[in-house]
Amino acid sequence: MAERSFAKEVQKLKIGDGETFSGEGILALTKALLEAGVGYVGGYQGAPISHLMDVLADAEEILSELGVRYEANASEAAAAAMLAASVHYPIRGAVTFKGAVGVNVASDALANLSSSGVTGGALVIIGEDYGEGSSIMQERSHAFAMKSQMWLLDPRPNLPSIVQSVHQGFELSEATNTPVMLMVRIRSCHVTGSFTAKDNKRPPFSVKDALANPRSDYARVVLPPMSYMQEHDKINNRWPAAQAYIREHGLNEMFGPREAPVGIVVQGGMYNGAIRALQRLGLADIHGETEIPLYVLNVTYPLVNDEFLEFCEGKSSVLVVEEGQPEFIEQALGSMLYKAGSSLALHGKDMLPMAGEYTGQVMLDGLEAFLKKAAPELLPARLRAPNSEHKPALPDLSKTVPIRPPGFCTGCPERPIFAAIKLTEMERGKHQIAGDIGCHLFATLPPFEIGGSTMGYGLGPASNAAFDGGGEKRSISILGDGGFWHNGLSSSIGNAVYNKSDGVIVIVDNFYSAATGGQDILSSRADNASKATGHPITDAVKGVGVKWVRQIDRTYDVPKMREILNEALTTDHVGPKVIVASSECMLNKQRREKPLMNKAINEGRRVEKPRFGVDEDICTGDHACIRLSGCPSLSLKKLDDPLRDDPVASIDQSCVGCGNCGEVADAAVLCPSFYRADVVHNPAPLERALSGFTASVISWLQSRRTRRRIEFVQG
Repeated sequence: MAERSFAKEVQKLKIGDGETFSGEGILALTKALLEAGVGYVGGYQGAPISHLMDVLADAEEILSELGVRYEANASEAAAAAMLAASVHYPIRGAVTFKGAVGVNVASDALANLSSSGVTGGALVIIGEDYGEGSSIMQERSHAFAMKSQMWLLDPRPNLPSIVQSVHQGFELSEATNTPVMLMVRIRSCHVTGSFTAKDNKRPPFSVKDALANPRSDYARVVLPPMSYMQEHDKINNRWPAAQAYIREHGLNEMFGPREAPVGIVVQGGMYNGAIRALQRLGLADIHGETEIPLYVLNVTYPLVNDEFLEFCEGKSSVLVVEEGQPEFIEQALGSMLYKAGSSLALHGKDMLPMAGEYTGQVMLDGLEAFLKKAAPELLPARLRAPNSEHKPALPDLSKTVPIRPPGFCTGCPERPIFAAIKLTEMERGKHQIAGDIGCHLFATLPPFEIGGSTMGYGLGPASNAAFDGGGEKRSISILGDGGFWHNGLSSSIGNAVYNKSDGVIVIVDNFYSAATGGQDILSSRADNASKATGHPITDAVKGVGVKWVRQIDRTYDVPKMREILNEALTTDHVGPKVIVASSECMLNKQRREKPLMNKAINEGRRVEKPRFGVDEDICTGDHACIRLSGCPSLSLKKLDDPLRDDPVASIDQSCVGCGNCGEVADAAVLCPSFYRADVVHNPAPLERALSGFTASVISWLQSRRTRRRIEFVQG
């Protein structure tokens, strides 16, 4: 069950030639693939292209009607390997995954694919996730394109440009026998707009045709001496062919006047930010007509030497707008100018930050600084002074507004797992704990502060391998179900079995690839019409040789969770100890159950909703429950009682009734102040009568207490 359904939107994919297609960038990408006659598509979940995978999944019937094979791959490496179908056959194929980390996982397959070269067009759609809101380390995919000689497209973030880049990407790939990377940032994936559609095409040569007529060519096998010849082919043939194709077909764009004292070279994906900055400086209008020449690199690798040098003719200074570091493009352009003997001043990271996301304000500051230095006469009079400010001074809020790190959702079934680990550590002392990619990595933050490292998706236990040779305390490793099926079964569990590791491995099983939007995986417990689910993780770990396995089917049972942890940490069993802690992701559970519950209420059927609360008279204000739970719905409340200064715990309206706070309080033997109340919608007549009677008794008791209260009146 994905976070978002595109079942209605994908019907737009059927529109034909001349019709107007409106929607998000991810839908436009899918439509462009169908128009281009793609033969197969695949990929792996990851921001910002998770929804692209959801679109493909919801459009599987449409894809099948056109003879297009769709696969939700087990990992980015599996997706990249799928492109092998284009090596020998004239079939267009496309796969998609998250930027830098996805490329890292897929690097072996991508490097081999690039070395052998392709016959059919091969497109790798990269969801570049760079900036402060990213969930990964800050790296760029550009370096991989340079390393493996894959061409990198970075289209302007509007639907016509994105759609055109898909068509051009396939054509460039086929013209140069080279796979092409198409980079789309989060703004491109979710930008909305329209374009004129074309008819969808059935692949002229399908995977069925390939199976019927198998081909092979040892010249494309990556073995010596072929691999040596493939390297020469890249440099001597493919690279010049790519530069010629880019120039002849105008893949890069130029805007603004032909002659000007300065110019700006900008990555295609940065175009919107650059043109907006020029608008704010009064140097471009609302339609994008600019007074400063722009050279827009819709292809950021390879660069076209003569095209760039022509753009520089007659100019004294050029600014390179290149987000991220190192400054690959700026260095390459500087080398071109040096070899051409040009005296032009090239600016880039001296005007713009070396690292970090180029937000609107960053772009505005950088372009203004460049123009003040290189061509102040082009700026409005109010901005020409060296110390002029285009904006009012903003207060520094860093000392008054706290940082807001990510955290577990309300009712998350992973929270009680880490509460149990924390309680275990309170009893046995601090342990060496390694985390993994996924929601469970939030446990490294307060209030749990459990674990302090993460080495990659599915590599939590592997990153603790150095500590698993025996010691006074056993290490504890965390592994999510998504990471388990992605890479963890072999690289972490199999590795631990083979090396007879003595550590404890906790597999957090929430039934979905939850961190990327709740997509199904092998161990999902829901039925999936087109995918095989219901394969238990316990069976898989036993299958690779784990002997000590425990399954918990309700993670909210903190005492039980703590008991099994203690058993794993103290058993004399030799070899890895695996605990599979299972409870459904609360977000997905709410997405499924809320509509059904609301429908039942509207139809007048009886429905119970559990709610939890804190008895203010009993709560001591110790707040240990908050330190062990950290639930967003559990907060503090100041009482009106002048004899009680400390605030008490309070549960707000966002509570989903998971019961974790009460379970934690019970496990820690804190206090009995937590209570559960079942809110009944559409109660039966007897329940209404009983509720009315109870309310009357309570009201009478409250009135009696009020009458007996002593009141002091000031004279």
